[in-house]
Amino acid sequence: MKESIALPISEDSQVGEARRLAVAMSIELGFDTTEQGKVAIVVTEAAKNLVKHAKHGEILIQSIDISGATSIEMIAIDSAPGIQNIAQSLQDGFSTTGTSGTGLGAIQRLSTQFDIYSQPQVGTVLIARLESKRDPPTMKAFEIGAVNLPKHKDNPSGDAWAIEQQHDRCLILVADGLGSGTLAAEASQAAIRVFQINAHLSPQQILEKIHAALRSTRGAVAAIAEIIPSEQQVRYAGIGNISATLLTGSTSRTLISYNGTLGLTVRKVAELSYPWSNQSILVMHSDGLGTQWTFDRYPGLLNRHPALIAAILYRDFRRPIVRNSIGLPDDVAVLVAKPRNEDL
Repeated sequence: MKESIALPISEDSQVGEARRLAVAMSIELGFDTTEQGKVAIVVTEAAKNLVKHAKHGEILIQSIDISGATSIEMIAIDSAPGIQNIAQSLQDGFSTTGTSGTGLGAIQRLSTQFDIYSQPQVGTVLIARLESKRDPPTMKAFEIGAVNLPKHKDNPSGDAWAIEQQHDRCLILVADGLGSGTLAAEASQAAIRVFQINAHLSPQQILEKIHAALRSTRGAVAAIAEIIPSEQQVRYAGIGNISATLLTGSTSRTLISYNGTLGLTVRKVAELSYPWSNQSILVMHSDGLGTQWTFDRYPGLLNRHPALIAAILYRDFRRPIVRNSIGLPDDVAVLVAKPRNEDL
């Protein structure tokens, strides 16, 4: 999947920039003029809300193809005081600033999928997905949410993710090319291509093929999870420092990866199995996200859309690289998978 485009939003001039980028993406994806108009309204209203209520925040825009439909996803993120009454704020005509109040209600109405999570004094995250009618969606058993951003906005992300959903099976890859920039991106994208071609194989077999294919690159770390609900299990294989955590109810389990670098040195590729239920949630991420995250202070978040979960992890736990006593962000990819909830 393509990386997200991140746009800081703190003034009115940036609202127009966000709208133009989103509409350009919709044109590239083949959205018709009506669909392009919906994209423009959704992104404009989300960005305007950040300026009016949060004062500053961030809009993430990405194209996705998860359930057989071409979609644009917009995520609005802030760390402002939060929304006191979400249900009231979603009513058309409601406003706390004396404006027309079409914001959140319009976003919800025009979106194929919409979800929002807000906490007082912590902030708000909003997701809106808009699908093109050109490619009718095929309902799958899993809902996926992800964020993938580069270290520097002018360079490609060395992190990458991909999924393949086949009947009652979901195969997920998260990869991180060594270093950052173009060469790292070439390695992770090569891993994606091998993954997509060999999605009928097991996680262990796919990683072995990725290892062979990446010998001409600088190398990458990667992990693959295969969720099989009919067998109530997750099969998992990982090489390097991709993190994976399986959450089921109140329990949390770390999935095991082995040391090494695909394309360079790998001593062992092994596949392990873990129990899965219809209440399970899988979180996978690169080392651009810290490993000390917890959901304890986010009541009800695990019931929300996985894109909200991924965005909040990105907002609150992105890990900086410290150089010369200055903290700089790294490439970051975080993916969340859970059984589909028709209410989301």
